[in-house]
Amino acid sequence: MKTNVGTVDRVIRVVVGLVILGVGLYCQSWWGLIGLLPIATAILRFCPGYLPFRINTCGEKTAAPTPPPPQSGPTTGSTPGGMADAGSV
Repeated sequence: MKTNVGTVDRVIRVVVGLVILGVGLYCQSWWGLIGLLPIATAILRFCPGYLPFRINTCGEKTAAPTPPPPQSGPTTGSTPGGMADAGSV
């Protein structure tokens, strides 16, 4: 199972989950147990609801492409400054 819930998302989920649990306890309602879902997804760092939308808040960056290596070998018709030699004009 690949993680798709990042750090900021986890903190928000824990806070929201605790608020829902607190409201459920205050109102003496079983509906407060819904607060366990965001807490569980924060602990597991995986949210199945993100899969269909391909959402990933982990911040995993793909590797940047490496630049091509410098070409080696003789240069043709130019000096390091890019100007032609005076003798070849």
